[in-house]
Amino acid sequence: MDFFTLLDPIKKMTGVMFPILMFFLSGIAVLTISRVFLCLWQKERVSNAHGWKIIFSSGLRMDIVSMCYLVIVPCLISPFLIGTPYLSHIWLVILSLWITFGLWLLVYMEAATPFFIKEYDVRPNRLFVEYLIYPKEVMSMMWSGYKLELALGLIISLTTLYFGWIFSNYLVQDLSVPAWYWRPIIALSTVALCVIGARSTFGHRAINPSMIAFSHDNLMNDFPLNSTYSVLYAMKLMRKIVDSSTIYPPMEKEDIIQTIQENSQLPADAFSYQPLPTLAYHKASNTGKRKNIVILLQESLGARFVGGLGGLPLTPNLDQLMQESWNLTRLYATGTRSIRGIEAVTTGFFPTPANAIVKLPKSQNNFYSMAQTLKNENYHTQFIYAGESHFDNMKGFMLGNGFVDIQDLPTFHNPEFIGSWGACDEDLYNKAHQQFSMLSQQDKPFFSLVFTTTNHSPYDYPQDKIEPYNQPATTRENTVKYSDYALGKFLEQAKKSDYWDDTIFVLVADHDSRAYGDQIVPIDCFHIPAVIFGGGISACEDNQLASQLDLPPTLLSMAGISAYHPMMGNDLSKEVEQHKQRAIMQYHNNFAWLNKDNHAVVFQPNKDVMTFHYEPTSHVLIPTKLPDSEIKTANAFALWGSLSYKQDFYQWDKITTAQANNIQD
Repeated sequence: MDFFTLLDPIKKMTGVMFPILMFFLSGIAVLTISRVFLCLWQKERVSNAHGWKIIFSSGLRMDIVSMCYLVIVPCLISPFLIGTPYLSHIWLVILSLWITFGLWLLVYMEAATPFFIKEYDVRPNRLFVEYLIYPKEVMSMMWSGYKLELALGLIISLTTLYFGWIFSNYLVQDLSVPAWYWRPIIALSTVALCVIGARSTFGHRAINPSMIAFSHDNLMNDFPLNSTYSVLYAMKLMRKIVDSSTIYPPMEKEDIIQTIQENSQLPADAFSYQPLPTLAYHKASNTGKRKNIVILLQESLGARFVGGLGGLPLTPNLDQLMQESWNLTRLYATGTRSIRGIEAVTTGFFPTPANAIVKLPKSQNNFYSMAQTLKNENYHTQFIYAGESHFDNMKGFMLGNGFVDIQDLPTFHNPEFIGSWGACDEDLYNKAHQQFSMLSQQDKPFFSLVFTTTNHSPYDYPQDKIEPYNQPATTRENTVKYSDYALGKFLEQAKKSDYWDDTIFVLVADHDSRAYGDQIVPIDCFHIPAVIFGGGISACEDNQLASQLDLPPTLLSMAGISAYHPMMGNDLSKEVEQHKQRAIMQYHNNFAWLNKDNHAVVFQPNKDVMTFHYEPTSHVLIPTKLPDSEIKTANAFALWGSLSYKQDFYQWDKITTAQANNIQD
């Protein structure tokens, strides 16, 4: 007796609903088995979160939700079409394809999950689909560094499709057909069950991931989900811009604005233009000759890889630069993606649970960036990138918002080495040096954002340049070491150049390589290097707490640019009162605010506020009661980005109009 024969009594009993029932149960089995293996893989974190029971109970609930969505259409159609002349055969073929594809989707997404978790420490989410619009870059990366994963994905896909087709063909054969008067009853009742199952509650709101979150560990909160649901839910959110006021504790608009203003370096009367509540005149600390500005944005360079910050011994050139320059030892990234870093260091815009403004519709042109100010001051504004600048919409955002010159891979002449993401860092720095020298000879002040690519998986770089730190050669540690080698060669050139004495440089990471761990927000994974250097910059070890958001106003000030702008970052070239030093971090949908006393406030979607003391040595968040004033400040910071975007507080034409009218109400 084979497996299919064992199912025959159930087939006879359930009739036209048999294929749907078996698809439903098969899906539940696949997702449960996957969850078992994931939990065994991460058993220590599951145990630490006391999650064994809740992960599987909530997981079953979420799997039922997912399967109800997948079967609701067949539940509606099958009772009416199966057994109907001419239409029955067509529908049974469609139903077989539906079941086969559904099983493939579930199996493939679960198979991809461990690889995604290793990289991002969460289940597949919107990142899983966002990069699909860049097939050249993604396929090049996958082929260069993930051949095993590609092969496994192909094998799993073909196997699932083959056996899924055989299984689905058995399911749709020899089905008993109900009398015509039973058909609408069967259809309506099963659809009703699917709706109830998909909502998983009789409350006002259908179930969503925040309803089953139970832990400080974000990965544990993802384990009750399944990856198909996780990705589809993320795609649903991508269609709308997530407003922080809908998921974090609300505040009145006036309270948000007042709190933000009170936490700036400026007096209250500096904000005199009510339509743009953070627009103010910022007087530069440098009253001498204006300087060029160069931001060297380093891909995925967390503090853990920087010897000068207590990390691995991979960056001797950067470590030396820290010793002879202004070294910001406690600066934190605002997020975990490159476009979040670009958002922070070019616009000073506060992070939100939505995508970075580099990709949001209202910020594609006429949006404030420091390039807008510098272009207005007759600076040449450029972006230098060794890859394809259209990636992540960088080119479109920049050209729409003050950058006039894009120097990307197509403009590179005979690069020495091209990897999956573009030319190597040596080629990039050579290009930058050529540009800076040319502009200096033209006596043209310039602002340049230089973004590295080498330190990105699959870790391509030219061989025989460095002694590998570990094996195999293509590891993140070795690309960090190579990138530092390229930086050292650039510094040698720059220090001898005509532009060195006239330029303010900052080297800063876009984000750390990975943000992971069992903390609700892994604050240590946001710690990044930031060094300000150039002609006339004295050596200084600066231990004040700072954020990427503080860099653009600081650079404008040090370059001698006094101007009106809406940025609320601190000008670090001036004294920052201790109670106004802070870092803010967006970690998926969680928002964290950290102050100089290591008090941390964390907001999760539709959850109570959480307050902690952050232990910087052990990197542990210890639950602690904090003053209401600090919670209010953190709350305002969490809401400010979405409010600014929604209310158009960063629109460049409004800023220039207000400035032309001398900022009068």
